[in-house]
Amino acid sequence: MHILFLEDERDLAEPVTQLLRAQRYNVNWVTSSEAAYEALGEREYDLAILDVMLPEGEDAGFELAEGMRQAGFAGNILFLTARDSVEDRIRGLDIGGDDYLIKPFSLKELLARVRALLRRESQTRSSSFSRGALEVGFARRNVTWAGDEVKLSEREFAMLELFALYPDKVFNVDELLERFFPDANSGNRVVRVYVNQLRQKISEDVIETVPGGYALGKNQANSRPEILGQPPLKKDPKLSDTVTP
Repeated sequence: MHILFLEDERDLAEPVTQLLRAQRYNVNWVTSSEAAYEALGEREYDLAILDVMLPEGEDAGFELAEGMRQAGFAGNILFLTARDSVEDRIRGLDIGGDDYLIKPFSLKELLARVRALLRRESQTRSSSFSRGALEVGFARRNVTWAGDEVKLSEREFAMLELFALYPDKVFNVDELLERFFPDANSGNRVVRVYVNQLRQKISEDVIETVPGGYALGKNQANSRPEILGQPPLKKDPKLSDTVTP
């Protein structure tokens, strides 16, 4: 899950960012509306956490949210602010906000709000995705190929889930590194290892190498790796599923 976090106060932003990253959320912390707009142009976000009062204006967070909704932002929006009047809360919800948290707040409460919003986001999606012989169950977090269940590690499933959620999108190596291996020191190789593991466990067709990166395979033929006679993948122990996220 990708979270855009707009907060100009470093003393608040740093612990919040650390907390969310410790929960394996991908957090992009920015300090101005301009930087937020730039970030929104670079990738899709599941949740935006916006401070309302910023150096550029007392209502800058509200104005940003309104602009985001007008531009088609479909993710959830959580406002953070010291302004606790009913009028402010109503305004925030009316312009497209989904929740409102008053400063000062408990980090545990913030995390609970984030989980609830992202859970709501996931529930709006289809419970499963299928293409040819492939079926990915988002709710049950399971994968089947030609009716047979395929056992994947947590990180392998997370990578396949991303491709299934955006089946026509090309993901470049840098984006996959940032999403799944932010602390890996092995460069692009770890992405290739995991793509190959998915191909070994599911099918050679499941992930395609395309110009610019990788995409979900469009030709999900009913074939299994063992039928194709592929040799077992030799994994570098440093790049196994125990890689520290």
